[in-house]
Amino acid sequence: MLNGKMLKAGILGAAQYLGLHTAEVDSLNVFPVPDGDTGTNMTMTVSAAAREIALVPDESGFDEAAERVASAMLRGARGNSGVILSLIFRGIAKSVKGMRDVDGLDLAQALEQGSDAAYKAVMKPTEGTILTVVRLAAQKAVESAREFAPDAVAVWSAALHGAKDALAQTTSMLPVLQKAGVVDAGGQGLVYIMEGLLHGFLGKTVEKDAPVILEAPQGKPAAASAEEEIRFAYCTEFLVERSGDAARKDAGALRAALTEIGDCVVVVDDEEVIKGHVHNNTPGTVISLAQAYGMLLQVKVENMREQHKETGWAQGETEARDANAQSVAPPEKQYGIIAVANGDGVVELFAELGVDEVVAGGQSMNPSTEDLLRAVNRCPAEHVFILPNNKNIIMTAEQVAPLTERGVSVVQTRSVVQGVGAVLAFEEDAGVEANHVQMQRAAEKVQTGLVTFAARDSSVEDMEIRKGAVIGLENGKITQTDADPVRVAERVARHLVRKHGGTMITLYSGEDIAVEQTDQLCAALEKRYGGDVEITAIPGGQPLYYFMIAVE
Repeated sequence: MLNGKMLKAGILGAAQYLGLHTAEVDSLNVFPVPDGDTGTNMTMTVSAAAREIALVPDESGFDEAAERVASAMLRGARGNSGVILSLIFRGIAKSVKGMRDVDGLDLAQALEQGSDAAYKAVMKPTEGTILTVVRLAAQKAVESAREFAPDAVAVWSAALHGAKDALAQTTSMLPVLQKAGVVDAGGQGLVYIMEGLLHGFLGKTVEKDAPVILEAPQGKPAAASAEEEIRFAYCTEFLVERSGDAARKDAGALRAALTEIGDCVVVVDDEEVIKGHVHNNTPGTVISLAQAYGMLLQVKVENMREQHKETGWAQGETEARDANAQSVAPPEKQYGIIAVANGDGVVELFAELGVDEVVAGGQSMNPSTEDLLRAVNRCPAEHVFILPNNKNIIMTAEQVAPLTERGVSVVQTRSVVQGVGAVLAFEEDAGVEANHVQMQRAAEKVQTGLVTFAARDSSVEDMEIRKGAVIGLENGKITQTDADPVRVAERVARHLVRKHGGTMITLYSGEDIAVEQTDQLCAALEKRYGGDVEITAIPGGQPLYYFMIAVE
């Protein structure tokens, strides 16, 4: 029989054992994009449970300890692998509710329920992943329980053997793993966790100095900005209602005119309205340009230098709020928006477009459910829209809703540029569902190009990619490799325009890109398209990506 004290020892052992192998699990990610964080995400998730269960009295029942573990994992879950891990333990906790002690049959049924919970949470389960490993481990546990029903440790040992056998099969189940000759990273992480649990159940000590990740990056207020000179003093936004007798019709010409007098230009339009945003020193000129297209419905002008001065004390207030992260701010408005992003320029742009808070994170730094929950609770709105802006953060964001009294909708944005498109489609006067639908549709219309570097040697279709090479992705698929990020960015942008019939390119330059390189890229694209495609460059300052490209 297993009790609460034994589960406590098991979780502490699991955190230590996986901590020893975090880098190894990270290295199993075969996709060359710098995203080798499966081991890190799983370690941080199980470490959240270890911190919580360390506070549980030894005399607690297995059910109480399991509930505390599941709750901590849910809040500490990072990335898809962390969320799936938390769902497995949530299923286990539900299965053992009311049981102070569990035998082998109880444990087998609990693991089976954990497997079912994980499968149900994934819209299209893929075999050859952590899901396969937990399913076959549970199957082995159930078979073993028929013979060793009273002996929970024997059943768990059998489950571990089943997990190891399943892990070995993952190599042949997914072509990408077979080509690389490796097992699934999430499955390997789960095996290490199960091994650590077994050590704890048996009272064995994992290596004393095994590292456990205890701290994690926290969210960053949208108002925060770098201590640097602000070139343009004013952030000007406007909404214009088109009119048939307006002097000007072509929104592209407006975008070009704004580019001449400022930067961070964003102009979107449809048959009825034009919405614009620009950093500039002459807001009166901006408004005059906008009026040529119709009647002004909204105008907002903010002094960015004054905002910058206020950042110091605002940051202090934010830290004070974080000390009581679970408190819920009283609603002062109907809607709020939370986005996940990195890069001073990107954070600033989201803030100016109306995003209430930007949570630091993205590729290779996935925020936890707790990070997003804090941001949602701080937002003084009745209903909050979350923009994950990364495919590996969507599942994490979707865990927030049950944890807060706020209304929460997750717009499934897979990139920062899709997130910008979603924000621009938001309408204050529309309903929750209408906003959710139109923000999602707007995001999906944005074609995403990314230029980064290869984190490891890889073979993708017909391309042999070497570590450190520049690679270009089009909507998540690697299509280009070269030594020059400008050349790769130009090819990606041109291909997206040709394939999707785009008429506007927005370039977000990264922290490692010089102004001259951005100018070179803009010049090459302008030479190619002339006036047929509008080209806008925004200093995003994002890490990892030399360029992020939006084609619309």
